[in-house]
Amino acid sequence: MRITVRVKPGIKGATRLERQEDGSYVAFLHARAHDGEANKALLELVAKEFKIAKTQIIIVSGAKSRGKVLEW
Repeated sequence: MRITVRVKPGIKGATRLERQEDGSYVAFLHARAHDGEANKALLELVAKEFKIAKTQIIIVSGAKSRGKVLEW
């Protein structure tokens, strides 16, 4: 499966993953975009949401940007 995710790091509210009308997702994360913290938090969130191991998820593109493509 392949999904497109827009990451919003450093939020104060609840960490969550929201599906958009176009089929993409928006991830709201507490972790800051520093030293890969937001990417780690994103993988944990997606793994929990889709009930898969986080080691199965690959960041196909966008590892250093807010727009990412994930695959498993």
